[in-house]
Amino acid sequence: MLRRALRLRLGQCLSGRGLGTYRGGSTLDCDGKVSKIKKKIQSIFPGRAWSPLYDTSHLPPERSDVVIVGGGVLGLSVAYWLKRLEKQQGAIQVLVVERDHTYARASTVLSVGGIRQQFSLPENVQLSLFSAEFLRNINEYLAVVDDPPLDLQFNPSGYLLLASEEGAAIMERNVKIQRQEGAKVCLMSPEQLQKKFPWINTEGVALASYGLENEGWFDPWCLLQGLRRKLQSMGVLFCQGEVTRFISSSSHMETASGEQVTLKRIHEVHVKMDHSQEFQPVECALVVNAAGAWSGQIAELAGIGTGPPGTMQGTKLPVEPRKRYVYLWHCPQGPGLEAPLVADPSGAYFRREGLGNNYLGSCSPTEEEEPDPGNLEVDYDFFQEKVWPRLAQRVPAFETLKVRSAWAGYYDYNTFDQNGVVGPHPLVINMYFATGFSGHGLQQAPAVGRAVAEMMLEGHFQTINLSPFLFGRFYFGEKAQEHCIL
Repeated sequence: MLRRALRLRLGQCLSGRGLGTYRGGSTLDCDGKVSKIKKKIQSIFPGRAWSPLYDTSHLPPERSDVVIVGGGVLGLSVAYWLKRLEKQQGAIQVLVVERDHTYARASTVLSVGGIRQQFSLPENVQLSLFSAEFLRNINEYLAVVDDPPLDLQFNPSGYLLLASEEGAAIMERNVKIQRQEGAKVCLMSPEQLQKKFPWINTEGVALASYGLENEGWFDPWCLLQGLRRKLQSMGVLFCQGEVTRFISSSSHMETASGEQVTLKRIHEVHVKMDHSQEFQPVECALVVNAAGAWSGQIAELAGIGTGPPGTMQGTKLPVEPRKRYVYLWHCPQGPGLEAPLVADPSGAYFRREGLGNNYLGSCSPTEEEEPDPGNLEVDYDFFQEKVWPRLAQRVPAFETLKVRSAWAGYYDYNTFDQNGVVGPHPLVINMYFATGFSGHGLQQAPAVGRAVAEMMLEGHFQTINLSPFLFGRFYFGEKAQEHCIL
């Protein structure tokens, strides 16, 4: 537990450092000598301000209670809730390590910024409902004294999911679950759909579901920067660097079935500084793996999945980077201001972007079409051959669209069941996960961060029970399959 680890750490600090005495004199004596030395140096080099010979301001601290690997919105949300839920202000020191301080390749800022409750699993509906309330009251959570309020530019136009005859029964079941969890979603026949959105071609559509509340899209960059600003005011430390190694201790035990297992506890995280071979070791009590598309690699660094196949020690974190394209196009005769985010049965989707008849959209590739994730180059032929025909079939006005720009980003894709991974690892007992959400991590981040913080502080989920999303399901083969993945 965190409290026990903190007490141990505090005892080590007090016994190892002492409280104000040095051999040969007091702290005050030592400070006086340093002051004299500074004055002598300044007298030798007049006009120069005193500065240390080596600047260490870019280095992380030597110790931190919690190290969060990944400074995207999921990692920041965990940090926020750890500080918000701590029993005493300043009791928990949190360090966030992010290798890309520009966030140029971050999934958070390269997404289309959508939020919906139209999922097939109750847990996902609950997560998005919680996050919708968080975003709606963002300045109650993330306000900072003397700083301007946040404006997420939330557009509450909803999601419109379309189903073919084959998918209509599944959609009905999903909407029943969504309503049971408190989501405001209605079903629409093709005739009702045509009447409300006359720009849609309803051919091949048997049923539609439409989110009436708490659905739409917002500015991901604003949420990210708002979290960072709030965390800095709460005393959270940030470091630009890459985690390259974990130092851990091991103990061995035998399960009830007679299987020998090795338990590990991470004691130290090595952070490699940007543009340098230099690294800084950071002692810690707990580690959070929120490294997004690269969280599988971070897990492997901790020894996860490196044991014999078929064992818990040999069970990998099945999260990998998947490249997804987003295209921006202009269409003067396209859908108007009332247009929701539309998801077609073919896999294509789109939404408005601003007020000038611009639109964002794309579709996910098949397994055979998966692009190389080694770069973020955009394939415009994919739009011409796969996306545009589907868009134009559903919205005839899109026959005349003109692509203006495009970008690519990463999904932290869970190949097992396309759902998130939260909570502790069974064997690396002080590594916690907040990853693998396969495209819906941004919209669920506020709720996921709270759930992971609750597990770290109290040993169990409190607000939303996310037990189906624990790591152990990969070993036991128990899928938490989400069918509404865009």
